[in-house]
Amino acid sequence: MNKLFRAMIPIVFAAATSLTAAETVVIVSQRNPVRRMLPLQAAQFFLGQSALLTAIDQAENSPIRADFYLKAADMDAGQIKAIWAKLVFTGKARPPKQYASSAEVKRAVAADPKAIGYIEKSDVDDTVKVILTLH
Repeated sequence: MNKLFRAMIPIVFAAATSLTAAETVVIVSQRNPVRRMLPLQAAQFFLGQSALLTAIDQAENSPIRADFYLKAADMDAGQIKAIWAKLVFTGKARPPKQYASSAEVKRAVAADPKAIGYIEKSDVDDTVKVILTLH
């Protein structure tokens, strides 16, 4: 049992390292003139605080979504749900459209010069522009 436990340590450590090594980036279309953005500026589009850009969100239970909101707005999933429940109830805003994968988010953002989204850094290509890297 002890040998098995010792053998598992490097595997668990490698898996944990690969999960934390993935970087989330905020993207816009190549046709969008925005070059940079601060985390709280990016978060405002996903929290109904600004309609200058159209937020394209990831699926509700995806790990990248939790990572984005934690790093950009310092909020967890429950806090995000509460904000949107209030905004929808009062009629002040509608939540961003959600897509099932980073590939779908990237496609939607690339097609719309007014869209903003977030994906894994490893999924970036020349169809979108990175304006923020979240660490």
